[in-house]
Amino acid sequence: MKAAIIGYGKMGREIERILAERGHEAALVIDTDNAADLDARHLSGIDVALEFTTPATAYANIRTCLENGTAVLSGTTGWTERLAELKQLCRERNGAFFYASNYSLGVNLLFRLNRELAALVGRLDPACEVRIREVHHTQKMDAPSGTAITLAEEVIAGLPGRRGWVNYAPGLSHATNRVETPEEAGADRIVIESVREGAVPGIHSVSYESADELLELRHTIKNRRTLALGAVVAAEFLCGKRGVYGMDDLLANS
Repeated sequence: MKAAIIGYGKMGREIERILAERGHEAALVIDTDNAADLDARHLSGIDVALEFTTPATAYANIRTCLENGTAVLSGTTGWTERLAELKQLCRERNGAFFYASNYSLGVNLLFRLNRELAALVGRLDPACEVRIREVHHTQKMDAPSGTAITLAEEVIAGLPGRRGWVNYAPGLSHATNRVETPEEAGADRIVIESVREGAVPGIHSVSYESADELLELRHTIKNRRTLALGAVVAAEFLCGKRGVYGMDDLLANS
């Protein structure tokens, strides 16, 4: 597999190492200093592009790949209000596009468990309080994380009367949909607490609490390798396909 790496930060470098370990070639590397090289000429012959950049650049990067007939996988978060546009473009161009907010196998198992738990709690105790907490390194450029938003959306789908989420993120000026205190949220909103500290790759927890019980799901990523490995495995899955895919499709075919 000839791959393009779009975004050569810590994640991009880890992806490059895993591509080599698995016998693939990183034939094109795009970063800020050569962003103009993301074009038809340089993408020619590329089987899959792996895009891990910033919320400000992800949409244009993915669109360029799709417009040039290159299968593209992305894990950039914080921009997905336009994700539906790219899925539609992919279908119109008969292209290939894979998106996930998190490529960790464990996180995607967490998603499945949370969906099932939210549905059960919605039937048994729909008034319970639900809180989500995510902790990441200080260089993460969006808050809340895409993983936390996915968890919140699953809860909202499962619990009657929940109409959205808010972000409690002390000290983070770039947080989205923020509140100053959790109490501002109201009973119909899911509170996502965002914390940025040290070099933490990622911790996510979702808790369901009633007057008498507390049930919590928690996942901790120990290092970026698990994310990079998941992305490369997803790229292998996408290679040669047409259509729009996500981690549920990958897991169903594993």
